Amino acid sequence: MWYTIVAEDIPNSLDKRLSARPEHLARLQDLQNTGRLLLAGPFPAIDSPDPGPAGYSGSLIVAEFSSLEEAQQWANNDPFVINGVYSQVSVKPFRKTLP
Repeated sequence: MWYTIVAEDIPNSLDKRLSARPEHLARLQDLQNTGRLLLAGPFPAIDSPDPGPAGYSGSLIVAEFSSLEEAQQWANNDPFVINGVYSQVSVKPFRKTLP
């Protein structure tokens, strides 16, 4: 089943984000390589695809897991969680309808 992982960043998270980003992307790449990643990306803190020093306010990941518990465990082990980038993470089941 698909699950959404919606995370909110701490204020001024950009430096921590940049530091943990290679490990974070590697985990997402693993999901993609196994066909389990629908989409992933950050929320720019300002209305721009490249927010520069304004950074990001959070992230969205939609991925396939065998259970809510597995999705939650995966989210809890994300480098952005471990390194204090995220202040809050929500994991919910998701039913893809379109496209």
